[in-house]
Amino acid sequence: MANRDVTIEWWENCSPKFDLYVSEYVVVEAVKGDPDAASRRMSVIDAIDDLDANESARELACLLIEKGALPPHSEMDAFHVAVATVNGMDYLLTWNCKHIANAVMRPVIERVCRQYGYEPPVICTPLELMEE
Repeated sequence: MANRDVTIEWWENCSPKFDLYVSEYVVVEAVKGDPDAASRRMSVIDAIDDLDANESARELACLLIEKGALPPHSEMDAFHVAVATVNGMDYLLTWNCKHIANAVMRPVIERVCRQYGYEPPVICTPLELMEE
């Protein structure tokens, strides 16, 4: 509930300060779950520009798993990171603190991205991307 409330506050007060983008992988996750909630999520992200989930992003996602930056069963997480990275995003906003916004894994993700010539986005939660 607390994360939901922070997310709502971020969308209402902070999102206008940023150029927002989503990937096809965000859409895949947004349509899951309760149909009413999914419909509300889709109505929000429908107006947001899409990022290109190209072959470079798919290759980087595979490398993130192969090099141990993300666990083998977290392909969707790898795609989120890779698409944001390959498309030059400044931030990757997520509540996935298990694999993505994780203080232990984040440096490994960043190292692998840089090893293959990409500057990774700042990976953070909405709470971390709020100004007072």
